[in-house]
Amino acid sequence: MAVRNTDILYRMALAGIRGMGVELAQRLLDIIPSEKDFFVISERELRSITGSRSKVWGRAFRDDALRKAEAELRFVEQRKVTVLYFTDYNFPKRLLNASDAPILLYTIGGCDLNAKHVISIVGTRRSTHYGATFCDKLVDDLSKMLEGELVIVSGLAYGTDINAHRAALRYNVPTVGVQACGLNKIYPAEHRDDAAHIVQQGGAIVSDYTSQDEIHRGNFLARNRIIAALSDCTVVVESASKGGALVTANIAASYSRDVFAVPGRVSDEYSKGCNRLIMNNQAAAITCAEDLVKAMRWESRQIPELAKELELFPQLTAEQQKVVDILRKNGDQHINDLAGLMALPIYRLMATLVELDTKGVIATLPGCRYSLK
Repeated sequence: MAVRNTDILYRMALAGIRGMGVELAQRLLDIIPSEKDFFVISERELRSITGSRSKVWGRAFRDDALRKAEAELRFVEQRKVTVLYFTDYNFPKRLLNASDAPILLYTIGGCDLNAKHVISIVGTRRSTHYGATFCDKLVDDLSKMLEGELVIVSGLAYGTDINAHRAALRYNVPTVGVQACGLNKIYPAEHRDDAAHIVQQGGAIVSDYTSQDEIHRGNFLARNRIIAALSDCTVVVESASKGGALVTANIAASYSRDVFAVPGRVSDEYSKGCNRLIMNNQAAAITCAEDLVKAMRWESRQIPELAKELELFPQLTAEQQKVVDILRKNGDQHINDLAGLMALPIYRLMATLVELDTKGVIATLPGCRYSLK
């Protein structure tokens, strides 16, 4: 049965009460017949029922929440925003397992927030080529391994977030952008076209903020809890030693969700956070989509080219493996520097490099430089 607008109004108003979470809302509805009753009964009666002296139960607070909800309902109706309430069948079930999750979400788009596999991808706003390339390949491979059963979640921000969304769009994977503001705007504005494409391609833009809420710095950290809670696991692609992605990782861990991090060179600024997560056993290291799928124990389709690639590495000679280890640790190298580190004459090193290039393990760069693929 369709929910009436009057019911939506009172649900929105209840969600607007400060500190209202799933656990508290459920307790209230166990002793009060409906959301409407919460706003209709007297302050004295409400305090008696709940046994609480909190000022948020006061008439002024409840009336203010109701006024804001009335204004928001007009916006929701005009913009055709979907309101998901925690008792609705299509409310994201994973959110119900997060203690501080909101009781209501505003959404635009038809994405199934209860899809079989939901992965959040987060990271620095100053994404490097390494991070962007990894993110693209991760989503591409996951889309093949978990065909038709995958949703990618991120925060629509610069850097890793938008890389994840755009990769999902490229590989026809539904993606969800969680905003730190109401759905009356897209933040940052430069990503409006991306947001439109997300909705058009079966994804969604979601928020627990109303169109009347101002954007504050704290919104972004609060938004991260939804990114973490919507997902089965969180992948940190790149992060400096401090940053919002690390906050999201910590929140995900607090929800008993799996956390993964992409290792990088110890000298790289935007791998320091990931390397620290791995070193402190706060995240499992992943180097490819298969690592993630195996760790999550998900059934998947095997990617033929991935299977071929995985067969190569066990066949490396000791000399070839040493080249790989040096390039992994130090990044791309000039052949003279590589020869010095290997303690090999260039003619002998050249034969090893040709073999590795033929196997697709390394890439030959301009200026006699070599890197891992």
